[in-house]
Formats: sequence, structure tokens, C-alpha cells
Amino acid sequence: MARKLTLNFLKTEAAAGAILALAALSAVIVANSPWAADYFAFLSGEHTLQVGSLVLTESVSEWIKEGLMTIFFFVVGLEIKYEIVRGELSEPRKLVTPVLAAIGGMAVPAYIYLFIAGQLGGDPAGWSVPVATDIAFALAAFGLAGRGLPPSLRVFLLTLAIVDDLGAVAIIAVVFSEGLQLQPIAMAVSGVAVIAALAALWRLPAVIWIAGFLWVWWFTLEAGISTSLAGVAYALAVPINSRVQGQEGPLKNFIETLHPWVAFLILPLFAFAAAGVSFIGLSPERLLSPIALGIAAGLFFGKQIGVFFAALLAAITPFGAKPSNATWLELYGVAALCGVGFTMSLFIGALAFPGAVDSPAQVDVKLGVLGGSILSTIVGVTILSRSAARRRALERADRQALAAKT
Repeated sequence: MARKLTLNFLKTEAAAGAILALAALSAVIVANSPWAADYFAFLSGEHTLQVGSLVLTESVSEWIKEGLMTIFFFVVGLEIKYEIVRGELSEPRKLVTPVLAAIGGMAVPAYIYLFIAGQLGGDPAGWSVPVATDIAFALAAFGLAGRGLPPSLRVFLLTLAIVDDLGAVAIIAVVFSEGLQLQPIAMAVSGVAVIAALAALWRLPAVIWIAGFLWVWWFTLEAGISTSLAGVAYALAVPINSRVQGQEGPLKNFIETLHPWVAFLILPLFAFAAAGVSFIGLSPERLLSPIALGIAAGLFFGKQIGVFFAALLAAITPFGAKPSNATWLELYGVAALCGVGFTMSLFIGALAFPGAVDSPAQVDVKLGVLGGSILSTIVGVTILSRSAARRRALERADRQALAAKT
């Protein structure tokens, strides 16, 4: 069951990577076209949601970030819970190498950003931007280059990305939840608790799940907490096992139902809203601003250094192991792909530097994320595709030698 869900996840994410890339490219094109002013004005336009005495006014970009992206984090939470209970994260012996690699892949990029920011006088608030890996893009790139490579590398990348997502959620919880209001927090927590209790006793209809989700989301927003945490927390209330014998549990049903919507609609929409950066009037100095340079270097250098050497350290201990049948060069190629931050990095960047989507800090964030992610993709795909080609050539030679003997 766990393997089937993992393979479906990989297939969906790999396909969604192309849609994400198209959405990001479209955003950059529009942001540098005659429609640029309309694009940025639309994203900055405010819309109000009122339910009784409760009123919430946000810009379009904020509605996407704080609204639709909550569903994305709900799915992330479901996948993390499933992997911990049933999947790759349920076997401690399989966790040592990817978990240490994920930790290294978060710590080193943050250090590199802070070092560059300190040397160039940049804002240290961006240290958290390059710590995240975009699982959709990374798996899409691996799928493009990895035909013929050991399946263990895919599992390693998926497990690392899940741990990375968990780390990103923890960073959001600790760093970007300020001015907390205790009463709304209590209301949100009570919503999760009530849904969890009801789900443990009865099979709940979809309308109850939706109502509970909206309750938790609203009061999380009112409490001053990033709504990404509402999605993850609500996922914890979803049971894995079904109350009806022979049927799939609610958690797996939610993943299979929501994952295509997240992968093919919500994430591309967020990418279109977040990746648009105008190059008009940008000077070379701006392209090398401390924020942009720190993020790009953190993603490109920090991720591959942190992931690879942490995995190497784990592999030489009695507790960890290199992915089976994989070479160190192939592992390095996977480490390079972890520098594709994109969606998660843009999301964290919007939290680290709040403001208009075309503000100077947001432009720097986008330049750094796009630059680091593109370089990481090029290096990772090049290494893995050449390694896969060598493997295929060796397999052909072996088959030909065997055929000659017979």
C-alpha cells in the first residue's frame, strides 16, 4: 500500500513539474510585457470576505498565499502523516541518511545566506528562504534525467523532501507567527480537536470536513499564525484507517482527491502570482544584491553541499547507508536537485519580506530563487542524465556480450 501511494505521488509530482515551469515562465513573460502594470495591479487589488461580523480584506496575492495555499499544506500534512505511520518514515533504519541529509540541506544554505548578508550588508531576515526544496520540480527534473537510475534514489529524494517540508513548516511556525492572539488560537485548536474526536467515532461526510477546515483556517488567520500551520494541523485529525471494512481510509481518499487539484491548479496559480519579476530597468548591481545573491548561493551551493556531505557522514556510520546500487556521483546529482527551491522558497520569501509583489525585497527574492533553482536544475539534470546514459550503455554492452557467448 505504501509503495503504491508513493509511486502515484511521484508520477503526479513529476507531471505537475512541467505545469509549474510553464506557470512560472508565463509569469515572467507577463511581468515584462505591455500587460505588466495590469498583472501587478491585479495581484495587489484587495477583496473583502465577510461572514456576519467577521470581515477579512486581503489582496489577491495574499488570498492565494493565505487561502489556497492552506489546502496545499493540508495535503503536505496528510502525506507527512501517512509516511510517518505507514510509509518511508515509519522505518527508523531507512530514515537516518535522508533525515541527516535534509538537516544538512537546511542548515548549510541558511549559513551561506547569513554569511553573504553579513559580508554585503544584506537583510538577515532572508536566511529561511533557501532552506526549502520544491518537491514537484525536483521530482520532475529527476524523472526527466533519471530513467535507468536505481529506484532507491527516487525514494531517497522523496523522503528527504518530506523531511524538508516538515522542517519548512516548523520554521514557519517558529519564525513567522507573531502577535499571537490566544482566544483565536484556542478556537482553532478546539476545531481540530472536535473534528479528530468526531472522526474517531463516526464516518464524517465531506461537508463536516469542509466546515471544520474553514473554522480552523479562519481562527488561525485571526490568531496571527501562518495559515500553512492550519493546513498541517488539520491533517493530523484525519484518520488513516477506514471505519468500513475493505474501504480506503479518509486520509488516503483526501490525498487522492486533493493532490491533482493542488499539483495542477493551486501550485501553478501560486507560481503565476509569485514568480512574476520585471527585468525592466534592473541594473547588474541589483541582480547581485545581497538578498538575491544570498538566496541563489544558498540554494545552489548550500543545498548540494549540505545534502551530499550530510548523506556521506550518515553513510560512513553504522546507522546510515548510501541508497542501494547508487554511486556517489548520482547521489551528488540528487543533492544538486535539492537546490530547486521555487514554490516553497517563494512562499517563505513572501513571509520573510512582507509587502507588495513588486516591492524591491520581493524582486530580490524572486531573482535569487529563480537563479538558484535554474542553476541547480541544470547541474543536477546534467549529472544524472550522463550517469543514466552510462548505465544504459553498460547494460547494452552486457546484453551484447551475453548474446555473443550464446
